[in-house]
Amino acid sequence: MDRRVTRSAARQAVSAAKIQTLTAGSAASLPTPSATPAPKRRRLNEDGVGELPHNLGLATTVPSLNSTPNLSAAQRLKNIKGERIDTLPPTLPPISPAPGKGKKSNYGLTPGATPFPDWDRPTAKECEEVNRLLSTVHGEIVPPTTIPEPSLTVTGCGEVPSVLDALIRTLLSGATTGNNSALAFNGLVQKFGILGEGIGKGSVNWDAVRRAPLKEVFEAIKSGGLADIKSKNLKKILDMVHQENQERRDKIVKGKEDTDSGLKGESEGRKLYDVACAEQNFLSLNHLHGLDTQQAMTELMKYPGIGPKTAACVLLFCLQRPCFAVDTHIFRITKWLNWVPPDRATEITAFSHLEVRIPDHLKYSLHQLFIRHGKTCPRCRAITGQSSAGWEDGCVIDHLVTRTGKKKGG
Repeated sequence: MDRRVTRSAARQAVSAAKIQTLTAGSAASLPTPSATPAPKRRRLNEDGVGELPHNLGLATTVPSLNSTPNLSAAQRLKNIKGERIDTLPPTLPPISPAPGKGKKSNYGLTPGATPFPDWDRPTAKECEEVNRLLSTVHGEIVPPTTIPEPSLTVTGCGEVPSVLDALIRTLLSGATTGNNSALAFNGLVQKFGILGEGIGKGSVNWDAVRRAPLKEVFEAIKSGGLADIKSKNLKKILDMVHQENQERRDKIVKGKEDTDSGLKGESEGRKLYDVACAEQNFLSLNHLHGLDTQQAMTELMKYPGIGPKTAACVLLFCLQRPCFAVDTHIFRITKWLNWVPPDRATEITAFSHLEVRIPDHLKYSLHQLFIRHGKTCPRCRAITGQSSAGWEDGCVIDHLVTRTGKKKGG
């Protein structure tokens, strides 16, 4: 661990030296804007406790990176009159996603092709009917037009504006309960704090987590369970993101915007934002907004501990792409519905099959409805049977399912 810390410090020193050489007079962080931002209303959670938002704001004008070549990103941003430069924009200037190439993904499946081509279910009509039936019990689910402000005490499923924040929240929520993942996330907030100024104001201080010893990260999240493996993966992810952010910044400043660098075609505003993030050591994956769905999936899954389910959740909830993430509840119910081959499908192959078969406009709502139903329906919970409390109340999709697996009471 000491060796890793030494190497990390060395890389940080070299990166800092490069930044000073490339941008003479560069400021260490973005200045506080002279204009006083309008106060934001604090949200309340279910217990009536105030939740600190990310204080998100959106830049309205962006200068050219090449208009004042001798100024750093911080200095150039300082010249933008009346602009909120201390905040993380919820959306950045759009990029036209590159067309998908249909190549094999790194989890062994071909995007856009089902592993069960002979299985012609579910049909679009079946999806519509199940969505309608479950909505009568659990309410109509509509995707939000804007990503809601995040809670600093509840992890959730990644429905927050920051891509890195969404990834880490979803990582912590894996293979555990919502309460446990909330404890783990809150442990990070309490131990490492949130940023009080700069471009990431209001966000968790992920760079402090990155620089901390592994033992401290472990202690911060141990109340959430699985802390040994999750703390190691978390540290590795943050190290990778930091290195990528610095390399991305160097390429932008040096003008190396070839196709392989991933910067070709990006707007001046996005490049300026990425440079500013790197100069302040604000860790960011927000450039993934500019990738197509499969490219973003591949990028997310290169990080340790991130599989198809976690990546799909980030795509669905944070990047707002139609993507049908499959968890244990969804897998169980879709097998009972015979939407996937019950004797052949795994969670990963079910994801690939349902991603093809379920219409895009139903992926968000069906994902949410299946999870709610799988947790609350007495007949559709993981271990159920006629002795289960509430069994006699029935199930709205009872006539469509064939239940298999463990059951109570015979």
